[in-house]
Amino acid sequence: MLTMTQIDDIRRAFFMKGKTFSEISREFKVDRKTVRKYIGQDNWNVEVKTSGAKRAFPKLEPFKADIDGWLEEDKKARRKQRHTAKRIYERLREKYQDKFNCSYRTIASYMAMRKKHLLEGSCFLPLKHIPGEAQADFGEADFYEDGTLFHGYHLNLSFPYSNAGYVQLFKGENLECLLQGLKDIFEHIGGVPQRIWFDNATAIVKFTKKGERVLSQSFLRFKQHYGFEAVFCNPYSGHEKGSVESKVGYYRRNFLVPAPRFERCEEFNRRLLDLCDKDMHRRHYRHESTIASLFDEDCRNMLKLPESCYEVAAYVTVKTNAYAKFSLNAGCHTYSTSPRYANSRLLVKLTAHEVIALDEDWRQIANHRRLYGPNCQESMNWLPYLAQIARRPRALKYSGIYELLPQAFREYLDGCDKNALGQSLRALALLCSRGSFEVAVNVAAEAVRLKAQDLDSLLVIYSRMTDIRQFEAVISPAGTPKLAALSLDAKSYDEAFLKREKEGSVNAQR
Repeated sequence: MLTMTQIDDIRRAFFMKGKTFSEISREFKVDRKTVRKYIGQDNWNVEVKTSGAKRAFPKLEPFKADIDGWLEEDKKARRKQRHTAKRIYERLREKYQDKFNCSYRTIASYMAMRKKHLLEGSCFLPLKHIPGEAQADFGEADFYEDGTLFHGYHLNLSFPYSNAGYVQLFKGENLECLLQGLKDIFEHIGGVPQRIWFDNATAIVKFTKKGERVLSQSFLRFKQHYGFEAVFCNPYSGHEKGSVESKVGYYRRNFLVPAPRFERCEEFNRRLLDLCDKDMHRRHYRHESTIASLFDEDCRNMLKLPESCYEVAAYVTVKTNAYAKFSLNAGCHTYSTSPRYANSRLLVKLTAHEVIALDEDWRQIANHRRLYGPNCQESMNWLPYLAQIARRPRALKYSGIYELLPQAFREYLDGCDKNALGQSLRALALLCSRGSFEVAVNVAAEAVRLKAQDLDSLLVIYSRMTDIRQFEAVISPAGTPKLAALSLDAKSYDEAFLKREKEGSVNAQR
């Protein structure tokens, strides 16, 4: 099986240099069927320089305008929908019929020369920004997710032609964050930039000892799936993509000050895309038209979205310890699974926002919010552990799980008799599944304070903490008669009291 670097070289040789299958086969020492397979591949999810080409083609002079026009249109089309020499030959015969007197070999030779000029020559840094081209870069920004402060990053994708741009917020700047941000922007605008400029971020680029640039295999898969051309600035030359450099500061000042607060980053990112759409309705700094109208031209020059959806995720194999936990990022970040998977090897799926442990059948064992930052952190999902120990409650004190439990849990369970211990553990597991682990801890702490050990009390405390009902104000219907205000008549009270007292004395005399 070929590496993604080799596949990328093969596809560039065909699409950018105009080489034939046979030429590529000889150059890369692979079978022609293999070349054909990778040239025709469209879904990249996990699972030709013509020798002796003449400078002049006098017989093609009447037809060069047609050929050049079709090849120019190909720059906007998806790879699999670009003209081949055979298709050009057929279209010319259909259009000019008897007036067309050129051979297929002549067409193929001319196309090889023109493709090299039109496609390969465009890899140089353009002096003028063209529609459908974008620049990408990360900037730093703080934000609060679910009340916790994060020192995160924002991905910026700028379109220099129109000065439009989009921004997405992440806790890191790894490959998953980059690709997820690009994917979400592509899907939002309904297209893919023909060319995207990047700096030499370590997430996607490595340099050999000889100074050669080597791209990440995952990035190459993503690039091939969406069909865009990736162009990289020279090292330490961020000015080469000045448009996005200015966008980094603009979006930080206008969208991220003060530090935004939200429950989930994914939800806030969807709001950011809408804010970017609204931001385009201002006038362009150089032209009389709005940014939005110029961005329409960008969109008309973009590639179509691929039919198949791309899953932005990395898969790694981990080894769990005796507590069924595993670590990532050189042991800095620790995640729980389930007691039954202690001292096991598991497959873990990594996305920009989540860490998902999978069993041998790729079924989810545990799902965590992905941890970021240099400090050691731990994400613990207690539900599988509580459910497991509830089956053998008497073994709780002798297991390592007991020492891992919060103080409130240990105090509550210490007060339960042996017969009720299993029920209490199941109840705590139920509270974790209904609400959150933090709520279950608060319930246990309140039960300890009230000296309530029975199961019913535990559930009542939970209901009292979580079932907060809001009643709507009662409004009387129109036409309801108003009642007179109630007034107390002390005189009438005195008269009735004295009358009762007088009747009592008369009866006593009798």
